[in-house]
Amino acid sequence: MNPKQQIIDALRQDSQRMQILSTARRLGLHDWCLGAGFIRNLVWDKRHDYRVATPLNDIDVIHFDPRNSDAQHDAILETRLLEWLTQPWSVKNQARMHLRSNRSPYLNSEDAISYWPEIETAVGARLNADDSITLIAPFGLQALFNDTITFNAKSNNFTAFEQRIRQKRWLQRWPRLKVVNTLSG
Repeated sequence: MNPKQQIIDALRQDSQRMQILSTARRLGLHDWCLGAGFIRNLVWDKRHDYRVATPLNDIDVIHFDPRNSDAQHDAILETRLLEWLTQPWSVKNQARMHLRSNRSPYLNSEDAISYWPEIETAVGARLNADDSITLIAPFGLQALFNDTITFNAKSNNFTAFEQRIRQKRWLQRWPRLKVVNTLSG
């Protein structure tokens, strides 16, 4: 089975993640997805044959709306999500997030996640109105199935990459993972 179908099937079999996707969809955001650990952890858990899913310490809802990029608007959206479903929501409009890294403005959500520190993290999922699932993956999906944590040179922040590996304790949680430093090959 191809990686895309494996991820979609894993999402559909995970009632918590489907409820989270359905709740985020209620916001009616343009160009949105749930990214980072929402997909990455699911795949790594499956690759390690874990019967119990790694808890979601935050749920990254990203969207792209250049007409309303105020951080306060994202806070309102987080409050709304919390009213609907108690989860550790984090809503970020990618139309302003380039400012944190002193980059040119992002074109859309996919462009924004293409700058995330790890290739495996740069994957998102959206639940469409017809209940189909769209995956957003600027680097494709194969890296998630390679048991790797790969530095994204486009992020231009190797220090953040190293810190995230240590702080998030990925190598302890998923011991088969190997770190790939694309700076040295």
